[in-house]
Amino acid sequence: MDSAAEFDVSYQERLNDAVAVIRGRWTISVLATLALRETQYTDLLATINDNERRSAGDATRRPLSDRVLTDTLRRAREHDLIERRAGTGNFSSVWYRLTPKGRALLRAVRPLLEWAHEYSEGGDSAALRKLNI
Repeated sequence: MDSAAEFDVSYQERLNDAVAVIRGRWTISVLATLALRETQYTDLLATINDNERRSAGDATRRPLSDRVLTDTLRRAREHDLIERRAGTGNFSSVWYRLTPKGRALLRAVRPLLEWAHEYSEGGDSAALRKLNI
């Protein structure tokens, strides 16, 4: 096998691996929300759903559920994109924040968001600037 073919396979595999990390409808929403500040679980869920209601033109879209948020956070933690911090006590709050790897991923995804904004109607460039990533 020549080296060009090896490079192509490796490139494709790495690209597929990278895309798998951001798979899921809510992954980027979670990471983008955490880019603004460390956030408690309940506030994270509410913020994402509020943003979705404001930006979605389709009222039939389902909001982010507790179960899906929990799964999304678990996957993000497995990929070391976010950190979880629980307070002390029986009913303590749980907080989440981006890791340096999570911030780097958002910076890497930003050109894709800009591309989507350029080629879709109703894109929100102010939201992109607000993230400051």
